[in-house]
Amino acid sequence: MLKASEQDSQRIFTRRALMLATGKLGLVGALAARLYYLQIVEADRYALLSRDNQFNLELLPPIRGRILDVNGVALADNQDNFRIEIVREQTGDVAATLAALGSIIEVPEWDVRRVLKDVKRKRAFVPVTVLENLSRDEIARVAVNAPYLPGVRIEVGRSRRYPFGDIAVHCTGYVAAVSENELTGDPVLELPDFRIGKSGIEKIHDLEMRGTAGQRQVEVNALGRIIRKLPGDEGEPGRDVQLSIDVNLQRYVTERLSRGNAERIPLDDPRALAALAQAPAGTPVRGDDSSDTILVDKNGRRVEPESGAVVVMDVHSGELRAIVSVPGYDPSPFNHGLSPKDWEGLLSNPRSPLTNKAIAGQYPPGSTFKMLVGLAALESDLASADTRFFCPGYLELGDTRFHCWKKHGHGSLDMNGAIEQSCDVYFYELAKRIGIDRIATMAQRLGLGQMLDVDLPGERRGLIPTRDWKLATRGEQWQRGETLIAAIGQGFVLATPLQLATMTARIVNGGRAVVPRLVRETNGSRKSFPSLGLNARDLDAMRDAMNAVVNGDRGTARRVRSAKDEPAIGGKTGTSQVKRISMAQRAAGITKNEDLPWRDRDHALFVGFGPVASPRFAVSVVVEHGGGGSSKAAPIAADILLEALRVEPGPNGPLSEAVDGLRRQG
Repeated sequence: MLKASEQDSQRIFTRRALMLATGKLGLVGALAARLYYLQIVEADRYALLSRDNQFNLELLPPIRGRILDVNGVALADNQDNFRIEIVREQTGDVAATLAALGSIIEVPEWDVRRVLKDVKRKRAFVPVTVLENLSRDEIARVAVNAPYLPGVRIEVGRSRRYPFGDIAVHCTGYVAAVSENELTGDPVLELPDFRIGKSGIEKIHDLEMRGTAGQRQVEVNALGRIIRKLPGDEGEPGRDVQLSIDVNLQRYVTERLSRGNAERIPLDDPRALAALAQAPAGTPVRGDDSSDTILVDKNGRRVEPESGAVVVMDVHSGELRAIVSVPGYDPSPFNHGLSPKDWEGLLSNPRSPLTNKAIAGQYPPGSTFKMLVGLAALESDLASADTRFFCPGYLELGDTRFHCWKKHGHGSLDMNGAIEQSCDVYFYELAKRIGIDRIATMAQRLGLGQMLDVDLPGERRGLIPTRDWKLATRGEQWQRGETLIAAIGQGFVLATPLQLATMTARIVNGGRAVVPRLVRETNGSRKSFPSLGLNARDLDAMRDAMNAVVNGDRGTARRVRSAKDEPAIGGKTGTSQVKRISMAQRAAGITKNEDLPWRDRDHALFVGFGPVASPRFAVSVVVEHGGGGSSKAAPIAADILLEALRVEPGPNGPLSEAVDGLRRQG
């Protein structure tokens, strides 16, 4: 019995051993097969994956193209951006190291808190930026103390620089960090230091100024720590964009427009001290532009800089030599990250520094519109330059009386005299003859009421009203009285300073449909513009009338007549009403425009050209809520035209060097 039992046990053991051996053999076979598959069949694939784990591709942001003025001066370029980083694994105590760094250069408290938070979220070997955009002096101090700052290292990148600050900001625009809704899948946009254009030329020509990103290989370990960086492709830098503006003229125009009729004097001048003593409590002592000056008017009172726009345009090529909107703003903070407080300050400023008023400001053109109405009348043959009307100071249409700016009237005038003295009644009479449709047609031929596509974002088209427009937008029929109001550049009529400069250029250049240009042609060719088909005699009549406005005995701008040794200029004044003085205000003693709050005062305008004998430049000036065009805008325009001709007399003949002595202060 025992022997049989032992035999049974032996058989069971043998079977189990066999089964176990078979299982082991199967497992070994499967393992061998898997090893064969991985090492032989998939060898190439895993070798590639191994290399990918060892070497990563790192994108290199391209160098952004520059923005240059007409003479090649950089309005926007790139500069070294020195920054300080800290690596947690290389410093024993991050807080102590930051404190030591703070004793060498200033490290704001909020930056300290940010770094302490970031180093906890990131791997120990990943660098965290502490400060950037540091000066060379600050970097030098940190470098000297490097042995006492474990884990602190200095890196150099590139950042955008605007050497002229607010002087050209409405042309250049600015760059800023890429927002989430601007991501397109391009990996370059996801680089932490990459910037794109947000306004101005930076935005319009962003793609071509970006260039092409480079790349290089970096050797990393299994944890992703960079072991070394290998040479690679640096990419292609962005293309430079050259503008037609002259930054020296741009600077002059900005200062001249901001100053208006006031005088800029040093803070230590007795007149400045007296003006500050009269200023309301809480008025900042420092000047308007952080310089040691203030603006003082003829009455010895401190005044704020003017708000408005100026456009200076070559009447033959259309190139813009200056396009200014004041006040401006410093574009640099947008590059580094604008604080909410600063952004709110820009948005709440009543003088709208973020708006490019030269292309987006829409203003009633006032009497600067009258040459256009005169041309429409001449072309229609419903009036001639010799047509005379009598101005008693008003015109009655139905039961409404339309007043002239001169209360007792101008008497009998022909068209030249009406433009010279800016008689409203004369143009009421013309408007009755020709109607709104002819006025609107001429306005569009001269560049008003349409987009001029000047290579800047935010341009607006203004408004030239017609019968169809009013019916479509207001559901109302056009009234004859509205034609009279439109004929003096009021009512529904709106134009931008750029359009007014274009209108002036087309009138004085012989009737060519010149188009304003801000970006220069790369091939340097001079573009030819088609004729508008206007009669040369009619154009000469308008040019002669504009000459009389400045140089005639009764011209509304005769106070800015050039000296004998200066080139003569021509032009037309304009004053556009913003808000009528009510009977209640008159009863309260408010009888003059300057008595009104700033926002309710009239706009001052002037369009001009020079020199009269052979026009080279056209200019338009709008001083927001500045009052009268003859007293406020005309002096500014005259000085700007003379400065433009001094800087660039051009091929139209030599001009006297005496233009250097610009003698007016407003």
